[in-house]
Formats: sequence, structure tokens, C-alpha cells
Amino acid sequence: MSTSDHSAAPAQASFAVTVADVELEPDDLDPAQIVSGDPVVTGKVLWESADGKQVRGIWQITPGVVTDVEANELFVVVSGRATVEVEGGDTLELGPGSACVLREGDKTVWTVHETLRKAYHISY
Repeated sequence: MSTSDHSAAPAQASFAVTVADVELEPDDLDPAQIVSGDPVVTGKVLWESADGKQVRGIWQITPGVVTDVEANELFVVVSGRATVEVEGGDTLELGPGSACVLREGDKTVWTVHETLRKAYHISY
């Protein structure tokens, strides 16, 4: 499949999308997470396991500073730039092509310099 609309495809069908072209939908951002700016989050779930324990998709955030508590996640940045400070850990500089692994429970502060879009896989 070459588009993001795979709703008619069987649950286990293979497909491909162009990450930069996928239309994203508004995603909730708890106002308590916003440290500064007016960041807007959008996303699109491309696949979810039947038990809901694995999710794959695309996520985007506009510039600003937000806090988060992470899931077990692997993602690759497609566009944009951000600095992610992991409490008690490293400061991660992310840009196009960066692959990042976050551990479940990591407390982070995201400083988004340029609208960041990533393709992700989360395990719960």
C-alpha cells in the first residue's frame, strides 16, 4: 500500500507510507506538560497490535518546551530538531536521521527548536 489510508487493509497486511506526506490528526497535549511556547502535537497510528501493547506510527510537535514521562520507544526523526533532557541521564540532540531509544518511565524535557516529525514504535 502506498498511502496512509490502510483502513480497508487486513489487520496484518504489509504497507508502506511516505512519512513526510502522511496527514496527521490533532493529538491531546496536557496543558500541565507545557513549560513554554505554544506547542501543538499531531499524530497518526499506522498499526496497533490486537492486545494494544505495541503501537507504530508517526508523531509531530511544533516548537516549544514540554515535559513527558516516556514509554518504551524507538523512533527515527524524519525532520526538525529538538533537545531532549533525560532526568538523571543524557541530553539528546535530535535531528533528521537520529534514531533514539527511550526507556519506560524516563522523565524528559523536550525543547523543540524546529517542528519535529518522527516515525515510532512503542511497546507497553
